[in-house]
Amino acid sequence: MDLTWSDDEERFRHEIRSWLEANVPAEPLPSGDTEEGFRRHQEWEKVLFDARLSVVSWPEQYGGRGATLWQWLIFEEEYCRAGAPQRVSQNGIFLLAPILFEFGTDWQKERYLLPMAEGVEQWGQGWSEPNAGSDLAGIKSKADKVDGGWRVNGQKTWTTRGAFCTHLFGLFRTDPEQERHRGLSYLMVPLDAEGVTVRGVGRLDGDEGFAEVFFEDVFVPDEDVLGEVNNGWGVAMATTSSERGLTLRSPGRFIAATERLRTLAADQPGELDDRVADDVVQAWMDAQAYQLYTLQTVTKMLDGGSIGAESSLNKIFWSDMDVRIHETALDILGPLAELDEGGWMKGFQFSLSGPIYAGTNEIQRNVVAERVLGLPRR
Repeated sequence: MDLTWSDDEERFRHEIRSWLEANVPAEPLPSGDTEEGFRRHQEWEKVLFDARLSVVSWPEQYGGRGATLWQWLIFEEEYCRAGAPQRVSQNGIFLLAPILFEFGTDWQKERYLLPMAEGVEQWGQGWSEPNAGSDLAGIKSKADKVDGGWRVNGQKTWTTRGAFCTHLFGLFRTDPEQERHRGLSYLMVPLDAEGVTVRGVGRLDGDEGFAEVFFEDVFVPDEDVLGEVNNGWGVAMATTSSERGLTLRSPGRFIAATERLRTLAADQPGELDDRVADDVVQAWMDAQAYQLYTLQTVTKMLDGGSIGAESSLNKIFWSDMDVRIHETALDILGPLAELDEGGWMKGFQFSLSGPIYAGTNEIQRNVVAERVLGLPRR
């Protein structure tokens, strides 16, 4: 594997770095999980879109630059390096969009991709239900066939930023007579449709973006079914591979975090405890290893391969690594951690959700055991 960048890629990096240095807000935006913060982040998404930087790897007709996967990685690295705002559009652009490109009709692409890229329409992920989350096949929300579409009833929960989103994508049971993984369809639902109720879920940190969504006889037209009816499981698996694998957590995020960690450690008066110093070094090595693994994955994909069940290995690694990075920062800060204005405490709180969302790590270890290692199912 060649780890050097081409002249064109280096020029792209210089362009992106220069633009970010000139345009990233001087002060951090409020949390995107608050109403005011979400609005401010949407404004930032429009700034990115106008520079054709909100979705650099998408085709130009949908607001992108047609960038290669290598260029996308460079963009992500520079974006995180610059400390640019979190992407409140991530559910749409990182999770739904790849599936739209693969399974969507021409009408669906024309209808949804540009507003998504501009940040005008924001998407929530409708996976988890009160009795189904990591066991995605256990969902109970249903869609019954009616003239011209589907009548949806049920409930989704833990919808990230669902209180502010305009649309939701998710799985619904369209044939209850079929086995658990069959008879599911992937629907896209506007949250202002008649019969939809969005209810915020309170969090300990005070952010109000989390929500549960209720559906009572909500009509969804046939053109908003993504992929084939009753084959939603296959579409969803493509989504989860994207979420756990390449796109949701690029190496740039952790490279930037460990650089901040090294700076934090270097700025402390006196010497660090040997254990903490070792943890700083280990965090840096883990981030570098994750970057090399991602480069290997991109090479594999460009050679015609796919991620598949290996994405579960990836998800376990980056989510556990994120927790360790932030735990190490809090160890360095000690009792002052709760007064830290650099965001380590807030980042730590969020990192704890990593082993849970995108499929709990316990479930992912089962996937690795069965589908990667070929161990018998117990």
